[in-house]
Parts: sequence; structure tokens; C-alpha cells
Amino acid sequence: MAPIPFEPGAIRMLAKLMNETGLTEIELAEKDRRIRVVRGSAQAPMQQVIVPNAVPHAAVAAPATIPAVDPGAVLSPMVGVAYLTPEPNAPTFIDVGARVDAGQTLLLIEAMKTFNPITAPKAGTVTKILIESGDSVDQGQPLVVIG
Repeated sequence: MAPIPFEPGAIRMLAKLMNETGLTEIELAEKDRRIRVVRGSAQAPMQQVIVPNAVPHAAVAAPATIPAVDPGAVLSPMVGVAYLTPEPNAPTFIDVGARVDAGQTLLLIEAMKTFNPITAPKAGTVTKILIESGDSVDQGQPLVVIG
């Protein structure tokens, strides 16, 4: 089988899409051609830290606690770019203090050129909007708080 020639433009396009969406791996397949781009994470070299025995236990800082997620937080189901409006120059879907119904669209997340509506899981009042329109978001990231 002859090697499949690759197109540098296609690889650049996939790498750009990965940067825009926060993906770490993407694959494009067409007939007998396949391009797979994987972003590796460079790990920082390990450092050894020696703590002298003379340091009293009380002087050692306690590890940082992980902040609890607000029980009314709506989390991002995917990696993508969040938009608070249906299109540029349109009014936002929601504002702080707005009353929302279960199933109402709160915002959109664009992932791989598809706009995915993020809806309210319950009725309530929007108490916080934790992102700006155009922000990149990660899966599990709090977006909005409904009280």
C-alpha cells in the first residue's frame, strides 16, 4: 500500500480547530485517508523539595481547599466557546435577576462549528453569570447560577 500524502493545510486547520475548542485530539477520515492530530502535554520537570525537621507542624501551610460548586450552578457539558446571545448585536438570552423556566435556553456553546443550546435544568432566578460571551469553556465549568 502506498503512503497517503498529507496536506499541511489540513493539519493546520485541525490544529487551529483544536486551539479554538480546547480539544486535545481530533481525527479526520475520508475514504482511505486519515489524519489524526493529538496535542501532547509537556510535563514540568519534577523537583525535589526538602523540608527541614525543625519546621513546627503549625508553620506548614494547609493544602488549599477546592471551592465547592454552587448547588444551583449550570455546568458546561462540553468544551467550546460560550455565547450569551443568539447572534452578534442581539439581546442576551438571560441577565442577572431574570426569571427562567426549566428548559429555557441560557446560552450557546459552539463546538466544532455546531451551536449547542444550554438550557435551564430547573425554574428559578439567574443569580450569577460566570462567563463572558466569547469565552472558551471547559467541560464541567460552572457557567450560570440559578437560585
